[in-house]
Amino acid sequence: MEARKLGHDGPELSVVGLGCNNFGMRIDAEASHAVVRAALDAGVTHFDTAEMYGGGRSEEFLGQALGSRRDEAVVATKYLPRPKDEPYRPGVLAERIRTGCEISLRRLGTDRIDVYYLHFPDPEAPMEEAQEALAALVEEGKVLHLASSNLSGDQIREADEIATDRGLPRFTGTQIEWNLLQRAVEESVVPAAREAGLGIVPYFPLASGLLTGKYKRGEAYPPGSRLAVAPHFAADVTDETFDRIERLAAFAAEHGRTLLELAVAWLAAQPGVASVIAGATSPAQVEANARAASWRLTDDDLAAIDAL
Repeated sequence: MEARKLGHDGPELSVVGLGCNNFGMRIDAEASHAVVRAALDAGVTHFDTAEMYGGGRSEEFLGQALGSRRDEAVVATKYLPRPKDEPYRPGVLAERIRTGCEISLRRLGTDRIDVYYLHFPDPEAPMEEAQEALAALVEEGKVLHLASSNLSGDQIREADEIATDRGLPRFTGTQIEWNLLQRAVEESVVPAAREAGLGIVPYFPLASGLLTGKYKRGEAYPPGSRLAVAPHFAADVTDETFDRIERLAAFAAEHGRTLLELAVAWLAAQPGVASVIAGATSPAQVEANARAASWRLTDDDLAAIDAL
């Protein structure tokens, strides 16, 4: 498995990471452990979770599954945002970040978080409050590297300016929803991340399974699939979506590859991408995601895909 550095001074990550959002929601502890073991054996070193995933069970299951192999992993997690119904007052976000970090350390059963993410921007709190609270955690050794998630291009620039001006640790990466069917981030967010020297970590690379080929035009969604159990993910699925999927699947087949392999390989080929987060509910899915990283798309391939 290829390893890439996360941004200007982040850790080395496997180019395919394991998204642990299914842990505690779609699969139990035993199945989660099997997925983690398969990931480690496939060369995956990047494990991404969050305080909110599975009501906290994701972090617990991941920590238990890593066990004595903790040092083989780069563990990334994210603090739970401040409650929307809680009035903002200076310092309340900083308290939430510190509390969230302690909760995550305990659940993960570890003494440090390798990459700690600002999960969502706070609509009321100044960015400085979050960055200063996160900097304190780095100073204490509880967090090794900082990163952002779901920020706009302007917010990425703002955060980098604040860190530079105040001598705070800079974010080393940013996590965004990006895939062959969701490319709006290329207009502003991706350029801002590249300008700031951030490693880009795409999530939902398979577009909730649409880029695996398991969903067919005019057919009911398979029982238990993401689009079947969470209809809001299917809200924007149209005939045009399936037109694009079918063209992409044909391109992959012409090259002796699967649609899933194309989805992962295309992201891995984008400048600035450090690691592609792919979720899994079984060891077989982990192995398929890991294999996809071996396809190296050429410039001609990328141009042909854009034309599709």
